[in-house]
Amino acid sequence: MIKDRQGHIVKELEGQNKLLKKLYSTSAGRCALKILVSPFVTHLGGLYMSSPFSKTSISSFIKNNDIDMSQYEEKKYKSYNDFFTRRIKDGQRSFDDSKDVLMAPADSKLTYYPINDDTILEIKDTKYQLKDLLQDETLAKEYDGGICLVFRLAVDDYHRYSYVDDGQIVFHKKIKGIFHTVNPIANDYYPIYKMNSREYTVIDSNNFGRMIQMEVGAMMVGKIVNYKHSIATKGEEKGYFEFGGSTVVLILKKDTVKIDDDIINNSSENIETRVLLGQTIGHKGV
Repeated sequence: MIKDRQGHIVKELEGQNKLLKKLYSTSAGRCALKILVSPFVTHLGGLYMSSPFSKTSISSFIKNNDIDMSQYEEKKYKSYNDFFTRRIKDGQRSFDDSKDVLMAPADSKLTYYPINDDTILEIKDTKYQLKDLLQDETLAKEYDGGICLVFRLAVDDYHRYSYVDDGQIVFHKKIKGIFHTVNPIANDYYPIYKMNSREYTVIDSNNFGRMIQMEVGAMMVGKIVNYKHSIATKGEEKGYFEFGGSTVVLILKKDTVKIDDDIINNSSENIETRVLLGQTIGHKGV
């Protein structure tokens, strides 16, 4: 379930979710996934999505997903990926200049996790401990007692994301995805072992301590495109996702931020909170 900031239930398109469930929960689906996520097929898919032939899908996608195109820059799209990575108009997603305000890095559905030894993060249908997500146990221990914010982007969301504070970039790490079907015949969810491709940036932020901002790509076709920056600037575009539902993750240390109560309460009931890029989600301190 998803709620907006006013507490109203938000309806989500079920087509993608039903397809993924079928792929992961049936032997035929898992066999198909094994092919779909192969480098050759994903490369071909990416080429098609960036080709002029893919333009024919744009108008039906806008209609089926009820996308308000008045929010976006007017242009003729060269491909589906060109449309998918469309830019929003100036002024549509402004950031508050206040130093003590934490803002959402993307249009998304947000889940809050307190970080402790028992925390299991669910990101794109995969469960992670923080040390596995980062592939760095020492770094993960620095965030004991902190919080993790998972921003899930659906295919109809704005797929560009921004920095949430000013600061110095410490380092950037890329992690390749893994997909392995242990037993494609068994008809349950467990034979699949997968970890999505992801990139994260460690930032010495001016107002929220040393934070981690991560991007998680889709298994099929999806591509993370991050710009090369030496410093982070609040509200500046950090990068974008090409075709495929994707996720942004923020990891913050203990006592650096107090997340808004509606987000915490929703998450405790397994409800995601609909947020927009630049919307306030918390404040500095505890």
